[in-house]
Amino acid sequence: MRSWCSLCDVMRAALAPIAERHRARVVEVDLDGRPDWEARMGERVPLLLLGDAPDGRELAALTLDPDAVEAALGGTTVARQSEIR
Repeated sequence: MRSWCSLCDVMRAALAPIAERHRARVVEVDLDGRPDWEARMGERVPLLLLGDAPDGRELAALTLDPDAVEAALGGTTVARQSEIR
């Protein structure tokens, strides 16, 4: 994510109800403060990963596919907390 990114704002808003439904914790990372990650991810922001950044499984880049995120999170158990970065 980037603080000045309008696409990030859109993805954040679309992701919030999905994450809440699945009890997933969303962790935002500002790429402007992580030049090592920025070099890897380039202009593909926002980038949604499931698991530890920067090596998590990519769920979305630039725009959110709610069905793909729902499918990815549907495989997690309620007793365990998922983390999206």
